[in-house]
Amino acid sequence: MRAVVQRTRCSKVLVNEQLVGQAGPGLTVLLGIKRGDQISDAEYMIDKIINLRIFEDDEGKMNRSLLDCSGDILLVSQFTLYGDARRGRRPGFSDAELPELAQPLFEKCLELIRAKGIRVETGIFGEHMVVTMDNDGPCTIILDSDRNF
Repeated sequence: MRAVVQRTRCSKVLVNEQLVGQAGPGLTVLLGIKRGDQISDAEYMIDKIINLRIFEDDEGKMNRSLLDCSGDILLVSQFTLYGDARRGRRPGFSDAELPELAQPLFEKCLELIRAKGIRVETGIFGEHMVVTMDNDGPCTIILDSDRNF
């Protein structure tokens, strides 16, 4: 799994010009699922995301996690995180998991977040989405469940 984690003041996702998800202060996470990813990848990734110390403490240092701040998450599935553009000009997506296998794993991620008492919203899996956010900092971190990334 690969995630682009952004500390945001607010974010929202539209599908067909309709608001389907929004989050207040917290994180906006774009999540890509790779062929062969397992539940263990989801558990690792969600634990890493919710415990990332990227929120400021009273001294202005990034020392607090989403759990410490009681923030929200907007979690958006994004297979294009596995786009490979090393050759040619059009990226290939052969490393991205098939939708019918990726969706249950994405749903598991939502379940893991909710189990921690975190408010999480999302878009609609597989749909064309418009995501807007106010990136706070800006603070953007890239995570990968592949420990060799």
